[in-house]
Amino acid sequence: MGIGLYGSVYVIPLYLGRVRGFNSMQIGETMFVTGMFMFMTAPIAGKLSRIVDLRAMMAVGLAMFGTGVWLTSFMTSQWGFWEFLMPQALRGASMMFIMLPVNQVALGTLPPAMMKNASGLYNLMRNLGGAVGLGLINTIAIDRGQMHRQHLSEQITWARPGVQYTIDQMSAGLQTHLGGLADRGALTRVWNMLQQQALVLTYNDVLLLMSLLFFALIPVTAFLRKPGQAAAGGDAH
Repeated sequence: MGIGLYGSVYVIPLYLGRVRGFNSMQIGETMFVTGMFMFMTAPIAGKLSRIVDLRAMMAVGLAMFGTGVWLTSFMTSQWGFWEFLMPQALRGASMMFIMLPVNQVALGTLPPAMMKNASGLYNLMRNLGGAVGLGLINTIAIDRGQMHRQHLSEQITWARPGVQYTIDQMSAGLQTHLGGLADRGALTRVWNMLQQQALVLTYNDVLLLMSLLFFALIPVTAFLRKPGQAAAGGDAH
């Protein structure tokens, strides 16, 4: 939960700022959808948690979150508010279907005497998961970014007619403003385009790995105890 909660709200603003060039206000306007859907689904999740198996509810939440992140892994350099709307709505709704069952399953299976220490440990692990997750995300992003830049740069050669044509067109368009530096300006633009596409591919890789993590956790919910079962055993001891 820590990796998903902190990781997704870290990668997407990075994309919006570094690829799309959005300012802080524009990023906030794009990202608020997640919080809005968390707020809207909180009462629904609260009612469902009292009438359905919490493990099944958690599995549905993990599937929804994984799907939302997976849909985001198809980003292009042109994505904006409307493209992020559905994936973010899924992520926002799913967080409540994950957080409520996780809290109750983690703490509701313990005897009252252990609740204080368990609550502290639970919050520690959630924050630690977010911190370690962000570290892993940055490490993966650095490695994948270098790989994508290398692979893309290998495709941009003078031997390819499309590359030569694009540079010639850019140089002609810059001739009025840059004069003799038009060719250098065209090459700079091509390099910036390469960097942009490498960033998009890198963020897509990170988001895909996050989605696979959540999908992999779905079968694990079948092995969790229902709240209250361990509590009775603890009192007996």
